[in-house]
Amino acid sequence: MTPFGAKLRELRKKRGITLSEMAGALGVSAAYLSALEHGKRGRPTWYTVQRIIAFFNVIWDEAEELQRLAEISDPKVSIDTAGLQPEATELANLLAAKISGLSRDSLAHLLHQLRVAAARDRI
Repeated sequence: MTPFGAKLRELRKKRGITLSEMAGALGVSAAYLSALEHGKRGRPTWYTVQRIIAFFNVIWDEAEELQRLAEISDPKVSIDTAGLQPEATELANLLAAKISGLSRDSLAHLLHQLRVAAARDRI
C-alpha cells in the first residue's frame, strides 16, 4: 500500500463510501480505485487527485496533504546512482534487497534517520 492509497482508504472508510460508489462518482472503475489503494497502480495523475479532493470536499490542509502523498506514492521506484558516491549505490541496492523484510518499526526508524540526514545536509 502507498501513503496515498492508505489515506484514500482512510477517507473512504471514514465516510462509509464503497469503492463502487466512489468509482461511479469519479468516472473510474472500482478495480482501478482498489489497485490505487493497494499500491498496485502507479501514482495518480494531478487530475485524478483533484477529482478525489473535490469528491471528498476536503479543506486546504487535507487537500495539500493528498497532493503531497500522491507525489511520494510511486510503488515502482527507480534510483539512478550513476555519478554518485559508491555508498549511494550500495544504499540503494541494499534497500531494494531488504525492504520487503523490514518491520513497520524499522521502516519508521529508517525514514526518520533519512529525514534527519537530509535536513542536516539541507536537501
